Amino acid sequence: MNTSLDLAAKDDVIESALHWQKEGKKVALATVIQTWGSAPRPTGSQLAIDETGNMVGSVSGGCVEGAVIQEAIQLMDNGGYKTLEFGVTNDEAWEVGLACGGKIRIFIEALS
Repeated sequence: MNTSLDLAAKDDVIESALHWQKEGKKVALATVIQTWGSAPRPTGSQLAIDETGNMVGSVSGGCVEGAVIQEAIQLMDNGGYKTLEFGVTNDEAWEVGLACGGKIRIFIEALS
C-alpha cells in the first residue's frame, strides 16, 4: 500500500531528475522492479543520480546502492539500460551487503 509520503518521495525523485536534465546534466534513474522475500525497499522505489554525484531517493536502503550507482555512472557515459539482480545466493550480493534473505531486481536507465 502506498502512503502519501511514498508518493511524495517518488515525485521528488522524478522532479529532481527532470531538474538536472534541464540543467544539461546527464541523469540515470534506477527503479526496483521486483522483490522476493525480505527486501530492503519495495517494488517501485526509485533513485535518481546525476553526473556530478547528486542523488535523490533509494533502491536499497544502502546495501546495494553503491553497485547501482556505479552501473548508473557507466550508463550515463555510454547510454542504454541494464537490469541488476541481487540476492543471498549471488556472490556479489554478499560483497555489497545484501544478506537479508531476499532478492531484489533493479532496472537502471540513462535518461536522454
